[in-house]
Parts: sequence; C-alpha cells; structure tokens
Amino acid sequence: MAFVIALIIVLVGLIAAFQLSEEKTEKGKYIIWGTITMIAFAPSLSFLIGVTYAMTVRNGWAASIMMLLFPMIFVIGLIILLLGIYKKHEEDR
Repeated sequence: MAFVIALIIVLVGLIAAFQLSEEKTEKGKYIIWGTITMIAFAPSLSFLIGVTYAMTVRNGWAASIMMLLFPMIFVIGLIILLLGIYKKHEEDR
C-alpha cells in the first residue's frame, strides 16, 4: 500500500506541475518544477527506489540508499528553483 501512495504522490505532482506551468514564462516554469521536485518528487521517489531496491536484494539495510537519494533529488530541485528565481526576463536583456 505504501508503494501505491508514493506512486500516487509522484503522479499527482507530475500532473500538477504540467497544469501549473502550462502558460507560464520560462522563469515561472523553472520555479514551479523546482518546487514540485523538492516537495513531491524527492521524498516519494527516494522512498520508492530505496524500498524497491531493498526488496530486490533482500536486505533491509539496503533501504538506507534513501538517505543518499533524498538529498540528491532535493538539491536538483533547489538548483532548478534557484535558476528560476535568478533568471532574467527576455525583455530585460
């Protein structure tokens, strides 16, 4: 059941990101995708990948890969968000 909930969170995040960034500028799209990546994708994907890997190798300690994946995905989302915040508008150039 936990897999289903995590997968639903990822899918809802994808749908929300696509809907929210539909008619936005490039700067707005970066901000939306960065935020959704940090809030929805980082915890859910790290959980899905970590637990699936632990079940595959049949070792509970292998699930600790989540502690590596979560910060990596979170930092990627933070970089995307900061690109959106500090990106200049096309008219300003």
